[in-house]
Amino acid sequence: MKKISIYLVASLLSLACFAQDDVYPAPAYKGLLFIKNATIHVGNGSVIQNGTIKVSNGKIEQVGTGISIPADAVKVFDAAGRHVYPGLILSNSDLGLNEIGSGVRGSNDYAEIGDLNPSVRSIVAYNTDSKVIGVLRSCGILLAGVAPQGGSISGSSSVVQLDAWNWEDAAYKMENGMHFNMPSLFNRPNPFAAFLRGPAAPEDPVKAGLEKVATIKAFFREAKGYLNESTHTETNLKYEATKALFSKQQKFFVHCDIVKEMLVAIDFVKDFGFDVVIVGGSESYQIADLLKQNNIAVILGQSHSLPTAVDDDVDQPFKTPAVLQKAGVLFSINDGDATTRYRNLAYNAGTAAAYGLTREEALTAITLNAAKILGVADKTGSLEVGKDANMVICEGDILDMRTSNITQCFIQGRQVSLDNKQKQLYERYKGKYGIK
Repeated sequence: MKKISIYLVASLLSLACFAQDDVYPAPAYKGLLFIKNATIHVGNGSVIQNGTIKVSNGKIEQVGTGISIPADAVKVFDAAGRHVYPGLILSNSDLGLNEIGSGVRGSNDYAEIGDLNPSVRSIVAYNTDSKVIGVLRSCGILLAGVAPQGGSISGSSSVVQLDAWNWEDAAYKMENGMHFNMPSLFNRPNPFAAFLRGPAAPEDPVKAGLEKVATIKAFFREAKGYLNESTHTETNLKYEATKALFSKQQKFFVHCDIVKEMLVAIDFVKDFGFDVVIVGGSESYQIADLLKQNNIAVILGQSHSLPTAVDDDVDQPFKTPAVLQKAGVLFSINDGDATTRYRNLAYNAGTAAAYGLTREEALTAITLNAAKILGVADKTGSLEVGKDANMVICEGDILDMRTSNITQCFIQGRQVSLDNKQKQLYERYKGKYGIK
């Protein structure tokens, strides 16, 4: 029995070693780097033809035409016939927190027990060894907002760059926002309600939702009172965790979709002065002007989906970005599909470009707009002087799945590997079946 156990453990360890990707984070790059002869999509709506990007020690130093390249330049990439884009940004996700769904519980750490968890920090649970990260890099996604889930107040999110040894290396902006899951304020008729009697009868979901909102507001009022005290007899970690919200160093990310719920989210601006961001916002097109008036940004949910209401146009999710753009609402396009694990971010933006946005506006929705919403626009989101050299070189249009072929990616000037577990398995089984 002992020999069998030892053999079993050894076998499992060998499988684990075999399963590891032979992919390592790139070391910091010091010195000059040039990309020349490229079509440069800056990310702010402008395009530079036959342009050059000069990078010094990971920062963009020059962008434009007529930039001289010294003969002894260490790295020069000739991007003739190709396009250069800012690194794409996944605005909201459980990347690195949720690996194999509900199938393998030990691979997931995205939700905490309890209803009010403002002191939970998603960044400390972020797993840089996630197999999903390499796949996203090869799709041009170089940064992501990583947010906790569960309960009413889930905790704080952080922004990570996707080429790191550990969460400390990955952290791009720590605790950029607090996340609140709005209770449902939609009354869905129950076809079996007539057969239910007494205590089994369902409660009014709208009433229950409004009571939950009242509880959350009471919590924030108590937190505000606590923070206004000069001294405390006891330290309350939950109240302490809300300090950055009241000082507007953090944003308040409210996860909701329908108009009623978004109107409640607007109340948090009026009641507490929070910097509110709607996450989801499938019906945001109905109140776009109101969102603009209250300076509320929107991270749109999965656009390749059916509309929320049965009487909406079936292509409404595709048209919503253009409505928000016209109203002047700051918004980003996201990919929340747990099946494809967010790799279709660029193609979601491409769909929006076919339904009212220009291609550069669609690109901005997954680069500079996302950076503004996440609070990192001073460092990334566009190919402008002084920002980190987070860049993607692509053959074809990055928004078009038929022509997009990403050849190189750079994070802070470091050329990162585009290899990943799926590519390795593809090559492995090509070998197995003798496919060339």
